[in-house]
Amino acid sequence: MYRSSNIAARVFERQIRTPAPGASVHYARRFYENLVPSYTLYEVECPDHSFRKFTDDGQYLISFSRNHQELIVYRSRWLSYSCKDEDCDRHDLPSNAKRFESFFTQLYCVSLASCNELICKDFFLYMESNQFGIFATSTAQIHDAPAVGGAVQGIPSIEKITFHLLRLQDGVILDEKVFCNDFINLTHNMGVFLYDDLLAIVSLRYQTIHILQIRDSGNLVDVRAIGEFCREDDELFLNSSSQQPGNHVENNQGQPTLENPFLSGIKQRLLSFIFRRIWNEQTDDTLRVQSLKKKFYFLFQDYVDLIMWKVQFLDRHHLLIKFGSVDGGVSRNADHHPAFFAVYNMETTEIVSFYQNSADNLYLLFERFCDHFHATSRNSMYMNFISSHSNNIHALEQLRVIKDKASSSSQFVKKMLASLPFSCQSQSPSPYFDLSLFRFDDKLISATDRHRQSTDHPIKFILRRHPYSLKFKIKPGPEGGSMDGRAKKISSFLFHPFLPLALSVQQTMFLQPSVVNIHFRK
Repeated sequence: MYRSSNIAARVFERQIRTPAPGASVHYARRFYENLVPSYTLYEVECPDHSFRKFTDDGQYLISFSRNHQELIVYRSRWLSYSCKDEDCDRHDLPSNAKRFESFFTQLYCVSLASCNELICKDFFLYMESNQFGIFATSTAQIHDAPAVGGAVQGIPSIEKITFHLLRLQDGVILDEKVFCNDFINLTHNMGVFLYDDLLAIVSLRYQTIHILQIRDSGNLVDVRAIGEFCREDDELFLNSSSQQPGNHVENNQGQPTLENPFLSGIKQRLLSFIFRRIWNEQTDDTLRVQSLKKKFYFLFQDYVDLIMWKVQFLDRHHLLIKFGSVDGGVSRNADHHPAFFAVYNMETTEIVSFYQNSADNLYLLFERFCDHFHATSRNSMYMNFISSHSNNIHALEQLRVIKDKASSSSQFVKKMLASLPFSCQSQSPSPYFDLSLFRFDDKLISATDRHRQSTDHPIKFILRRHPYSLKFKIKPGPEGGSMDGRAKKISSFLFHPFLPLALSVQQTMFLQPSVVNIHFRK
């Protein structure tokens, strides 16, 4: 730890002192206590685009046109200008420096969406090792679509969803993957998860997890589909066997129908795991039968009716799958619906563990090993230093304060586990969100990629260590505040992963042009 807060003294101290083993990055990040985005350019003139985010390596700024047809990619560059006076810091910036183009250079503009498709502006994934970007376009939702071809009743349908794999260096579209008459939740990357070169896409409508591999050549290759079948030869085996029509029900969310008298493969794995777990809880046959009646057969139809909501990789072989009701799968607020979590081994096709969303033992794992749920790709350096309650004492203290204030332990556990599975690449790796360095009001701003209710008051970033001083402020919107206090305003914040550079974007609900501020170190 540095003995002085003076940056010159810290540079000298870095030359003569060696950090503790394994602490060199954390030691170097202390420099960000001195290097902060303390200067703001308000209401910068910039293209009327929808700015999405910086890539995790800081190479690109992703944005979309307002008509959601085109992708525009920028590269950030540092502001440079000349000054003849001795004390340039006291002078205001020249007018030419107060432009968006002084900070960002447009690399290209690519048309992604066809005439009846729109870019999903909340969806973007980045493969850092190859500098590939994954984007999505889709047609409009059909909310009352009939459940045909094995689709789940009550799930909307989208006529066409297209995933585009781009090389961000030059904007070349390398490959595409199309899903027809399906529904994939693309809001905040919820229905898609990227881990290394593996991509998991959850089809809510057909209850299938599609596993794809992204090759270095830029091809999207189907690896397996988990849902109706689990092993590659399951369909071949069933088709080669004689099948007699059995009892059927009207929908097919893993339930048997006239066309398919079997439960889906993933549902069979789940039910057999629950049965065997209850069976092994008792050694006495009488107690075992009573326990099965109460915990399995009485709830059998409820288990059969579960659908897969969301999925994430835990590693290259294990998936964390969230199950729940049909209503919760399409609801904007699924926290109030019953939910379950299963760990699935793709290689053995077995359910490894199963928890309800109020399980204390799962919460303890979440509290102590939260970083293991944030499955980041091996090549992603900056993403390994995001603060969580399992690696940061200040985040743990915040969690315990929330826990102490909770009126019900069960409701607290449900609230905390509602974030699982984590959405892919949903947090900013910026050091200014490192809770070991700065403290701030997480109700107004945080590392999580979400729009927030805007405020006319600046958001303060205060040093976590002595002298506990205010280091910088981030204020979205006009410098003097909004003239119309009745208009509902939301803000988003785009922090560069390692530079003292950030964008704050404030917009109203009436499609007025956004107010873009640039925060940087002058």
